[in-house]
Amino acid sequence: MYIVLTSRPGQYRSEPTPGITPVETHDYFYGARHVAEFVVAQLEGDSRVRIVEETGPQTVNLVPTKFFEKFATLRDALQSIEDLTGHGHEEARVSRRNN
Repeated sequence: MYIVLTSRPGQYRSEPTPGITPVETHDYFYGARHVAEFVVAQLEGDSRVRIVEETGPQTVNLVPTKFFEKFATLRDALQSIEDLTGHGHEEARVSRRNN
C-alpha cells in the first residue's frame, strides 16, 4: 500500500514516521516556480505522518494515515500526482529526483 506525502516549500512539510518508507520523490514546478514536493511512500501498517508548519510559530501535528488516500501500487500513486498537477498544462511539470 502506498500514500503520497505533500510538502509546500515555505508553508509546510510532511515527514514520514516509523512504518512509512519513502520510495520516490517528485518536484512539481509551474513555470520556474517550485510549487510542491511529493514523496511516494510505502505504508507498512497504521502510522502517522508528521506535518510541520513552516510559517509563524512552528506547529507540529501527527496525522493518522487513515486520513490519507491509499494506492494499491506505486504506479497508481504516481498517476495521482499527475492528476493533481494538471499534467495537461504547458507550464506544469513534475520531475523525479534522483535520490
